[in-house]
Amino acid sequence: MSQLHTQAGSQTSDVGTADHFQYQIENIEVSSFNHASLIEGLPRMFGKKIMVVGDIGLDEYLLGDVRRISPEAPVPILDVNEQDQRLGLAANVALNIHTLKGIPYMVSVVGRDMGSEMLQQLCQKSQVSFDHVIVDETRPTTRKTRVMAGPHHIVRVDHELRKYITEATENKILQKCQQLLPEMDGVILQDYAKGVVTESLVKKLVILCKAHKKQIYVDPTRSKQAAFYENVDVIKPNYEEAIELSGLKFEDVKENPNKIYEVGNQIQTKTKSKNVVITRGALGMMIFSGSKVSQVKTMAKKVFDVTGAGDTVIATLALAQAGGFSLIDSCMLGNHAAGIVVGKVGCVPCDLEELKQSLSEYL
Repeated sequence: MSQLHTQAGSQTSDVGTADHFQYQIENIEVSSFNHASLIEGLPRMFGKKIMVVGDIGLDEYLLGDVRRISPEAPVPILDVNEQDQRLGLAANVALNIHTLKGIPYMVSVVGRDMGSEMLQQLCQKSQVSFDHVIVDETRPTTRKTRVMAGPHHIVRVDHELRKYITEATENKILQKCQQLLPEMDGVILQDYAKGVVTESLVKKLVILCKAHKKQIYVDPTRSKQAAFYENVDVIKPNYEEAIELSGLKFEDVKENPNKIYEVGNQIQTKTKSKNVVITRGALGMMIFSGSKVSQVKTMAKKVFDVTGAGDTVIATLALAQAGGFSLIDSCMLGNHAAGIVVGKVGCVPCDLEELKQSLSEYL
C-alpha cells in the first residue's frame, strides 16, 4: 500500500492503492471555503458560449395521487392532477447553462414527429436555441414519461431508439460543430447512450477542440469503455459510472472504499485525461487533477429527486471554467447547484439567484 500525503489542514491517510501511483489528498471543508470570491466571480460566467453536443429528449410527467388498487390487476391507479413537459437529457444541460446566464448552443438529433415538435416549442419557451438540431426521419425523438405519485416514481415509459446515428448524420453534426466552434468558450459532450455520441464523433470532436484550443467536458455513460472518451479535458462520471469505466468490480470497491482512488486513476489512465470529477451523491465529489485528489462534501439539504443533477453539475462546471474559475472552484459551484436541484421534483435546472442564495449561506 502507498502512503498518501495531504496538504495542510487535511489528515494523512493510508489507502489501498496500487504501488505505481500516489495521490496528494485534500479534504475541503465547505464552511472554510471562500464563498465570497465565488459570488463575486459569478458575473464572469455571463454570456459565455457553451456548445452542448449529445442526446436530447423530452421529459414528460404525469403527476397525481394513488388512493386505490386497480380491480383489473394488482397495480396502483393514479388520479392525474397535473401533466408537465420539460427539456430532458442534453437539452436540460443547455437549459441549465441558460438559467445560469450563459449561452447554450445545442447540437443534436431528433426525429420528425410530435416529440420533436413539443421539444422545439419547449426550447422556444425556455429561450434555448433549436437552430442547430438536425432532423433524422429514420429515428424517433427520445421521450421519457414519468408517472409519479407525489415525489415517488411509479413507472417510467420510454420512447427511443438506442442505435447509433448514421455516418451521414454524424457528418452533419460535425459540420455544425466546426462552424460554431471558433466562437465557443467550451464544449460539453453529453452521452446518454441514445446513439448520437459515436466513437468516431468523439475522436473528431476532440481533434477539433484541440485545434481551436477549446476545453471539452464529457458526461459519460456507463455502457462504454473509458477509452471511448480518450483525450477529453475533463470527464465527469457519477459513482456507478466511474466504477464501470474503470474496469473494477463493484463488490471490490464496496468492500474496500479506498479503492475509489484506483477507480479515478484507471479513468485518468484509460482516457488520458488528468481531470476526473466523480460525483458521489450524499458523499459529495472527488476531483482528480493530475496527482491531486480533492474531496468535497455535498451541499444538498434535502433530496427529493436526483434526476438531472448530473446535468446541472456538468453545465455549471463548464460555464464556470469558461468564466475563469479554477477546476476546484468550478466543482464547488457545481456542487452547490446540484444541491439545489435535488431538492426539487423532476428534471429542473438551477437558476442564478438560487445559486447565489446557496453560496451566501456560507458567508
